[in-house]
Amino acid sequence: MKALSLPAHFDGKHIQLGEPFKLPTDARLMVTVLRNASERADWTALSKAGLARAYSADEPDYPAAMVR
Repeated sequence: MKALSLPAHFDGKHIQLGEPFKLPTDARLMVTVLRNASERADWTALSKAGLARAYSADEPDYPAAMVR
């Protein structure tokens, strides 16, 4: 089966799909938990700070041929 994403939520006991979808018995699933917006903002700020430390404002542009 080709991978696809479906909206879902947790009702406190079970994961509920946001729209009807026929799943075969024993279908393999991957669940990704999306954090709330404020926590996501904290991680984004941390990532930006790390990139700012790694790359200075006067960092040279690298041609595509140099990128592996």
